[in-house]
Amino acid sequence: MDETHVERRLAAILVADIVGYSRLMAEDEAATVAALKGHQAVVLPMVAAHGGRIQDTAGDGILAEFRSVLQAVECALAIQRTMAERNAEVPPSRQMRFRIGINFGDVMHDGARPRSHRAGDLDQSLLRVFPRSGLRVESIAAGITATGP
Repeated sequence: MDETHVERRLAAILVADIVGYSRLMAEDEAATVAALKGHQAVVLPMVAAHGGRIQDTAGDGILAEFRSVLQAVECALAIQRTMAERNAEVPPSRQMRFRIGINFGDVMHDGARPRSHRAGDLDQSLLRVFPRSGLRVESIAAGITATGP
């Protein structure tokens, strides 16, 4: 990638995945895919409603870009509230709970999607910090990390 043709900007990147998705798939693939599609139909439009753009979805993952951390955090909290409501009548072993991380920092944008080595780091840190579900916000520019439920 030619560095001179790549736009750089500050952005809030939201990374999310479903806790225990592989286990859910192993137990009942058809039911898991159906439930995931139902949740995505509700959750993915919430990104745009909070001023963000979906950059990628792969399996149970979401990668979204926001212009502000506040928009990303408000979206993440709305997703968590919505999923809690959707899971209320679902047996605990079949519930889908999102781990969500938000990173604010410098990203490269090549016209197709944001590129940041921190998005991959954030995805891996979600697994270590939140084995069940939760929200993590990082600010690389300020060197501040805040964690919450």
